[in-house]
Amino acid sequence: MTAARFTLRTARTAGAALAMVLACAPAARAEGQPAYPTRPLTLIVPYAPGGTTDVVARQFAQSLQGALGQSVVVENKPGVAGTMGALALRQAAPDGYTLSLMPVTVFRQPFIQKTAFDPARDFTYLSRITGYIFGVVVRADSPWRGWADFLRDARARPGGISYGSPGQYSSPHVTMLELAAKEKLDVNHIPFKGDADCLNALMGNHVQLCAAGSAAGALVDAGKLRWLNLWTAQRSPRWPDAPTLRELGYDMVSSSPYGVAGPKGMAPQVVAVLQDALRRATEDPRYLATLKRMDQEPMYLDSAAYTRFALQQIAEEKALVERLGIRAD
Repeated sequence: MTAARFTLRTARTAGAALAMVLACAPAARAEGQPAYPTRPLTLIVPYAPGGTTDVVARQFAQSLQGALGQSVVVENKPGVAGTMGALALRQAAPDGYTLSLMPVTVFRQPFIQKTAFDPARDFTYLSRITGYIFGVVVRADSPWRGWADFLRDARARPGGISYGSPGQYSSPHVTMLELAAKEKLDVNHIPFKGDADCLNALMGNHVQLCAAGSAAGALVDAGKLRWLNLWTAQRSPRWPDAPTLRELGYDMVSSSPYGVAGPKGMAPQVVAVLQDALRRATEDPRYLATLKRMDQEPMYLDSAAYTRFALQQIAEEKALVERLGIRAD
């Protein structure tokens, strides 16, 4: 079953209206209202502590705190394929004090199963900030020296190999589903609450490989793990020996851009203040240094552009779910 119904036409109209309001809105305060913000904000990270998203989000929260002049508290809410933040926003007051990171799974999950939120109508998209570097990683002592070795073994042992991901129907999981479908592989998927848990399971040999983000990088650099491939458009300067999916014969790139959103119905003045602060946070050298360390690229979009991106992504995720046949009826 799908999520609560929505129309892209209605959402596009809402996005256009938001852009017009922001263009005319004062950036300080409404008549008779105290300046925003007057108390700490909460930024929900819908993944477990210690993973790629958490590392980036905590520095971003510090940068946003400097831009706003008010504390920004990170709250981890892992589970349900990274949609716990969206669920929290659905219940939050639209006062600008509760924000959440919005992974692409928020746009995908309503087409997989019934959800309590509608991504085209229930949120105020404030700013896209970055995207991930993903890939397949194995232990350094794995007998698979490359992707072809894994494919050969997986075909010889149907159902005998288990891989982990940071969540059921997360972008790494869905990309692995696409790869398995192309290669006609029968492999077992073990979902975790985030990269950190997945990588711990890999180090303990509870799974044989992980579809993970750049949180694996430190272990790769330490010689404990090895990339079989990366899902970037070009090879990573940090790991130049890891081939891309395109080099391996797949016309695929997976970066899963994400941003920051709030509840629907936020006051234009609050949105304007946040949009300005979020832009300045993405320009903070400390945040940019963290992105570089995690091998992520700046992908800033303002509120109006991020709203358009979200609507386009919703349509693309609907098509992807239908193509893979993963809707839970």
